[in-house]
Amino acid sequence: MAGVNRVFAAQLSGLPVFGPDGESIGRVRDLVAGLRLDAQPPRILGLVVELSTRRRVFVPMLRVTSIEPTAVTLATGSVNMRQFNQRPNEVLVLGQLLDAHATLAGSDTRITVVDAGMEPTRTRDWVLAKLAIRERRVGLGRRRSAMQVLPWSEVAGLGLTDLTGQPQGAGQLLMLFDTMRAADIAATVRDLPLKRRHEVADAMDDERLADVIEELPDDDQKELLAYLAEERAADVLEAMNPDDAADLLAELAPADQSRLLELMEPEESAPVRRLLEYSSDTAGGLMTPEPVVLTPDTTIAEALAHIRNAELPPALASMVFVCRPPTATPTGRYVGVVHFQRLLREPPAELVASAVDTGLPPLKPGASLAEVTRYFAAYNLTCGPVIDAEDHLIGAVTVDDVLDHLLPEDWRETGLHDTLEEDRA
Repeated sequence: MAGVNRVFAAQLSGLPVFGPDGESIGRVRDLVAGLRLDAQPPRILGLVVELSTRRRVFVPMLRVTSIEPTAVTLATGSVNMRQFNQRPNEVLVLGQLLDAHATLAGSDTRITVVDAGMEPTRTRDWVLAKLAIRERRVGLGRRRSAMQVLPWSEVAGLGLTDLTGQPQGAGQLLMLFDTMRAADIAATVRDLPLKRRHEVADAMDDERLADVIEELPDDDQKELLAYLAEERAADVLEAMNPDDAADLLAELAPADQSRLLELMEPEESAPVRRLLEYSSDTAGGLMTPEPVVLTPDTTIAEALAHIRNAELPPALASMVFVCRPPTATPTGRYVGVVHFQRLLREPPAELVASAVDTGLPPLKPGASLAEVTRYFAAYNLTCGPVIDAEDHLIGAVTVDDVLDHLLPEDWRETGLHDTLEEDRA
């Protein structure tokens, strides 16, 4: 790695990783350092790389041949596929070291670690030689201190016991999360030690935490929800999609479920309560109660404006549902659907009533997962209506919810590929 003298950890976060022939391997999600008992800088053992399947694997630093501002290149395109698991003497540089509280060696000056710089040695090892720090100042009205870059030896209080025992902020880590998708953040959070995971949850706002919890495996969802104070747990459930909140609440003991529902705002808990009435493997249990519902006298232009909403999942944006008032589920009488491609072909001033597809049969809430799957395959859909016995639209099933229930229970943890149980190189 000629020409590279120092690399800061935050610069590596998210960089693509390639093999020697340019084949894509994944992206850097963290660095693994081995902490020492003496005051010498810790050695960088390797990278945590997230593959396209979202599995996180360990790549030894000896496999890294170059680090550029835009990419990391490995000596081989073959990596150990075993899921990364942190060992007791290891620390995640981004996950645990950033935001750590420490002191300047030989003084009582309190500091916060902002970043960590690794440098190569003559033996081809990489060590955490430098730390970017800010002085921690107490009190209101004090200006933020300037950032300094110091040798590792000039900072005290970053031993393994210190990092696992002290309370720690999460500001720098959340800054790294800003450009990441919720699914990628969830994978990072899963790899953090429990204490650090809780600190990150404490620092996130409710909406972001809700997005992340939706992407976690069931056991991790329940653990994180149980950690939160009940009032905040209820707030996070309100911020989740109703179908995801219902799935999570269905996993809890009845007493916990009832208590959290009572703490939620009535207008937020009502759709969740309706979803909990259905089995999770039926159309009623799979559906979301918040599709795009319009009245027949809505214009095509207005319909297009609704599906342009950036916060609307792509599957829900593929179709609008036309119903008589009220438009909140359960709606008035169901009329039909308009596919987004049809909306693109119609004059903007036309009414959606002129473009309604009345021939698509709706799903019944009791339809089984197998029936729903065949329905999506038969009609080539990404979204489908669910109506009750009185012909009211009560929700819509999307293809991502169907896939979520068809895949193995641990798919969020293992990805879709078989893994090789090899020892870490």
